[in-house]
Formats: sequence, C-alpha cells, structure tokens
Amino acid sequence: MSTRNSNASSTWLRFLLPSSLGIAFFLVPFYYDGQITIGMAYFGDQLINSYKPQLSQAAGVFITCSLLVSLFFAANEKSRKRFPALAQQLTLHPIWFSLRVFGFICAIGYLFGIGPEWLIGVNTSGTSLGNLIPITMTYFTIAAIFLPLLVDFGLMELVGVLLSKLFLRLFNLPGRSAIDAIASWMGSGPVGVFITSQQYERGFYSAREAAVICTNFSVVSVSFSLVVINTIGLGHLFLPYYFSVIGIGFVAALITPKLPPLSGIKDIYFDSSHSSKAPDFDTSKSLWQNAILEALKRAESAPTFSQLARRVGSNVSELWLGIVPVVMGVGTLALILAEYTPLFTYLGYPIAPILTLLQLDEAAKAAPLMLIGFTDMFLPALVGSSIESELTRFVVATVSVCQLIYMSEVGAIIVRSKIPLSFFDVAAIFLLRTAIALPLAVLIGNILL
Repeated sequence: MSTRNSNASSTWLRFLLPSSLGIAFFLVPFYYDGQITIGMAYFGDQLINSYKPQLSQAAGVFITCSLLVSLFFAANEKSRKRFPALAQQLTLHPIWFSLRVFGFICAIGYLFGIGPEWLIGVNTSGTSLGNLIPITMTYFTIAAIFLPLLVDFGLMELVGVLLSKLFLRLFNLPGRSAIDAIASWMGSGPVGVFITSQQYERGFYSAREAAVICTNFSVVSVSFSLVVINTIGLGHLFLPYYFSVIGIGFVAALITPKLPPLSGIKDIYFDSSHSSKAPDFDTSKSLWQNAILEALKRAESAPTFSQLARRVGSNVSELWLGIVPVVMGVGTLALILAEYTPLFTYLGYPIAPILTLLQLDEAAKAAPLMLIGFTDMFLPALVGSSIESELTRFVVATVSVCQLIYMSEVGAIIVRSKIPLSFFDVAAIFLLRTAIALPLAVLIGNILL
C-alpha cells in the first residue's frame, strides 16, 4: 500500500471510529426500563441513582475548595500567575464571589443540618445540593470527558456542511449547531449549553451564534419532558405534548433571535485569531463531497491524546470549582425566593388577566407558574399538578418546557460562561419565549383537549 493510501486510511479511521462512538454514546436513542434514553443519560442515571448522597458530599467538597482557592489566589499574586487559567475561573468578581460564598453556606448547612429550614430545607438547599447539583455535575463530567468524540474528529464539520444551507436560511446559524440541539434533545439542556460554550471559546461560533444557540437550541431532553408531563398528571398525552414543544420551540427559535437582546449581539469571535467562519466550498463538488472533505480535514488535524487530556482536565476543573458553586448559589437563592416570598405571586398578577382572556380556568393559580419556571423548570409542573383543569395543566407544562432558561441550571451556566449574555439578558429572553409559547400552547391545548 502506498504512503498516500495509508495516510488516507488512517485519516478515515480517525474520523469514523471516534465519531461513531460519539454518535452511539450521545445521540442514538434506545429503550431501557420502558423509557427512551441514550448512552450518556443511561450511565449518568446509574451513577446518580447509586451514589447521589456521595455526589452531594463531593459537590460540598468542591464548593468549599472553590472558596478556599479563590481566597488563596486573592492573597497570592504569584499563584495567579502560575495558574492563570484556574485563577481566571475563580476570579473574585464581587457578584460571583458572593454567590460562591452563599453557595458554600447553603452546602455546609445542608450537609451538616445547620441552619433555618428556609435555607437548608428540602425545597431549597435540599433541592439544589440533594438533587440538581448531583445531576448537573454528573452529566457535565461525562459530557466533558466524551465530548471530543463529537466535536474534535470531524463529525461537527460533516453535520455543519450538510445542514449549512438549511440552518443559514432558517436561523442564520451554522449547520454544526444542529449537534447542540440533538445532544440537548437526547441528553439534557445543560449539556447543549456546555457544548455551545466550548465551541464559542474555541472560535467555532461567533458571540451572536453562541447566544442564539444556547438560548434557543439547548432544548429539554425527551426523558425530562416525560417526567414533567407525568408529574402534572397528563402522561397519556406525552406524544402530542412533546410534538407541541418541538413545534413551539421551532417558532420561538425563528422569532426570538430577531428581537433584542439577541438581535443586538455582534458576530465577533472570542479569539479573532481562531475564528472559524463557514468555509468557501468547492462548487464543483456536491454538498456530501464537501461535507466529507471538511470532516477529513478536521480528523487529520485532530488533537493528540495528551492535548485532549489537558483540555478535559481544564473543563472538568472549571465545572467542579467554577460552575458548581455558582449553580448552588444561584439555584438555592432562586428557590428561596420562589418558596418563601410572594415575589412570583406578585409578578403573576399582570398575567392572570391574560390567562382569563385566553379562557383558561384557574387563571389566578396558574399565573405565577408562567414565571416561576425561571427559577427551576420543574417547579411549574410540581406546583401545577394541583390544578384541576386539564387544559390549564397542559398549558403550564408546555410553556414551562418551551421557556428553556431556568436559573437553577441553564441560566446560571449561561451567565457564568464567556458567552456575552447577562442575567438581565437571559431574563428578557425568558419573557420573550414565554410570550411566544403561551398563546400557541393554549391554541394547541384547545385542539387536543
């Protein structure tokens, strides 16, 4: 065999083997225990179900270490220069440091049973550290380790070229963003945000593209949607419900990027020296030929094992020490406001007349649920399960999943990332998606019920 053929065979192998494993692990659905799942979700669920208390304790250790290392970096300038990447993750910015301190107080209080019920109870810190953090930490760690199979060996390039025209015409986005949506759909929304953030920092998405993708394409997984519809007591409507979510999400993805704040974000790259705008394709070749060519180019320049190991280590350390403490602080604060203050009830007052106008029963009870999902996506279904009207429950479940952004996980991760979206930006996008989803959910609900 010639050297050229040998090199070509090696490149094909570098493309096909990792990409096939990535597809099998992240994107191929299968039935297990009567539910649709994927490899990543299956292994994550096994770990969570078997070791949830230990994961909560580990998260408490990471949160404590995060605070201590932050203080150490603040007092020692040499250490900041020696470990610049870690020092940047653990910056003492007043807001992030305050959330890190609050997350530490909540975590220690919950683990040792010290503090008032409103702080360490089952509905606040118990939900954050006892449930949400183990899930997020497990999924993110698995995603960080195995994500290179999807993004570093040519699969993103293949999908990107094949879907480039479709996504450009519909959403003004690169085709590779389809991978984010699929990974979210079959895995979890936070994983989609993680993929988007990593791709932005490496120059594959512009600021506008990353912001649009993480707020419109990091969709809720099939498995979580099933939990939501069962919790609210409409499990028999799962298929029409989930198709409704997909349809409404599609409409929201068409409209939301054309409105502020997303419309005001520029197409600038995180590092202009590494920007990867859409390549000029060879017009003499078919779309499929160009897709294969780009995929093989990427596989040929794929990182070595040592390079991948360093990147994975950096991503995992950022997750454990940078993201987990902030999610703990933001998530618990949001749950406290939802559970122990009338804030969302007051915010719901202007929405009740709108729900009445849309002829929904129990409008006053449902109104706060249109906003409480900003704290955590599961809360509307949990609270809304006591509503008697099936139509109103259907609307609550549908809108809550279509809103996408919730501060206990996705919202906190977006704001904490380097994607240029502030807290007020994600809050505005949440409200826009709510305004789009509500009338469509009512229309579909009236057809179905």
